[in-house]
Amino acid sequence: MKIALYFGSFNPIHNGHLIIASHVVQFTDIQEVWFVVSPHNPFKNAKTLLNENHRLNLVRTAIEGENKIKASNVEFKLPKPSYTINTLAYLKEKHPTKDFCILLGSDGLQNIENWKNAETILREHQLYVYERPGFSIIENNKMRVTKINAPLLDISSTHIRNLLSEGKSIRYLVPDDVREEIENNAYYKSTLENPS
Repeated sequence: MKIALYFGSFNPIHNGHLIIASHVVQFTDIQEVWFVVSPHNPFKNAKTLLNENHRLNLVRTAIEGENKIKASNVEFKLPKPSYTINTLAYLKEKHPTKDFCILLGSDGLQNIENWKNAETILREHQLYVYERPGFSIIENNKMRVTKINAPLLDISSTHIRNLLSEGKSIRYLVPDDVREEIENNAYYKSTLENPS
């Protein structure tokens, strides 16, 4: 079985993430997409992160009823910060018959050679890449890249967090069940940030 691992903080998950995952399982040879919720991405500021269990729960809420899109807490059990190479090694050991690929945006692709043990990741795993505004898909002969022409929404989790901290609506940016959970628990109310 071919599985695309969609790594991220998902802080919070939004409709842009979901559209990409849905497109991949419908229009590529990928059979499942796993949202791998990272407790602490080494490239991100941990202070802006909602508790990892809350973020995982929001992902599970967003994909409820989907049978080809899953939520994974595998990185919760691994050392922090979360390095993709460690997660891949763990998953390959636990699921030796599965073929794990990586799903990421063109912004992440431009940074991939800075990842820990990037050469090993690129040698052993196929990349499925969707274009993010302002970031073209730049590849080289070290990479096995499949370009995804998914419909893209220019939504960011940072923008959603800023709207929430300002008391503004996030309706239509996230699934209604996710919005209700965020609002009912007052997530992100006090985390005003500068957009990035």
